[in-house]
Amino acid sequence: MSSTRRVAVLPGDGVGPEVTRAAVLVLEAAAEVFDLRIRPEEHPVGWAAVQADEDPLPASTLAACTDADAVFLGAVGHPDAVGVSPEKRPEAGLLRLRTELRCYTNLRPLRLPDTLIGVSPLREERIRGVDLVIVRELAGGLYYGTPRGVETREGERSAHNTLRYGASEIRRVARAAFRLAEGRGRRLLSVDKSNVLETSRLWREVVEEVALEHPTVALEHMLIDRAALELVLRPNTFDVILTENLFGDILSDEVAGVAGSLGLLPSASLGDGTPLFEPVHGSAPALAGEGTANPVGAILSMAMLLEHALDAPEAARAVGRAVEECFASGLRTADLAGPGEKVVGTDAFAKAAVQIIATEG
Repeated sequence: MSSTRRVAVLPGDGVGPEVTRAAVLVLEAAAEVFDLRIRPEEHPVGWAAVQADEDPLPASTLAACTDADAVFLGAVGHPDAVGVSPEKRPEAGLLRLRTELRCYTNLRPLRLPDTLIGVSPLREERIRGVDLVIVRELAGGLYYGTPRGVETREGERSAHNTLRYGASEIRRVARAAFRLAEGRGRRLLSVDKSNVLETSRLWREVVEEVALEHPTVALEHMLIDRAALELVLRPNTFDVILTENLFGDILSDEVAGVAGSLGLLPSASLGDGTPLFEPVHGSAPALAGEGTANPVGAILSMAMLLEHALDAPEAARAVGRAVEECFASGLRTADLAGPGEKVVGTDAFAKAAVQIIATEG
């Protein structure tokens, strides 16, 4: 039997602990069926960690993450954090975690089953067959550029951020995106703002260079504003979308809107260190403790963890099938339910998925 694989579990804030609990239940069910030895270990992060340790990413949590085979994060963010010093904001802990784990490629897939077509705000002919992945550069750009700050000049407050990219940063995420496209539909759309931004002009040049290494993949370029429009008009025509940090953050939420709920999207953050997996949605503190949060993004993030971190693709596919079977049987969380449809809670959806996975054995 293989050695035990350690998963650092960071429930975080708001609905994070609830969707994390659901995802861990599914992970443990898959581990039992597919004979995987996995040990989840919980650690604090975000505002919950600030309350206990005055640090959104305590040293003990970071050490556990760097030593683990994979990290699973529920969500971070809390309204009480508004106005605190920047280094104590929950989001600061997340950005630091991504940096310390050397994650630079973020994968955000959307594959919408036919059973959920009615959830989307788009017409059926536009949404049917959607199967795309956004590849977002995660370690550079506006979120990390320096100098940055707030200052007063001539009696007026002003703020500044720096958008900076090096060719090597672009090249490594572009290579990851092209490799992904080679295993899918062999189509890659690179999104930038090269008509205005020098960073985007460099981005486009480097992506063109990397494309020469992957001649079987058809490359297209598109400006961010048009890409945002096309994702609404024809989302089922996209395969792999490559873009920088800020644009990827925005487009992935737009894709969730196309699907009909932020609660549906998983993500994987990969690089040179421990891989990090998390649902795309935020902490939704208003829903915390209600037991109504959609756990699908978290559960599918666990499927990505099984595939990308634990080398268990069969188990990952079983988790994905279980989620689709839950939908096919009529299970809907509150964010997905239409008029007259029965609503199930976070735990009930997870337990239904666990029962389906158990039949795989």
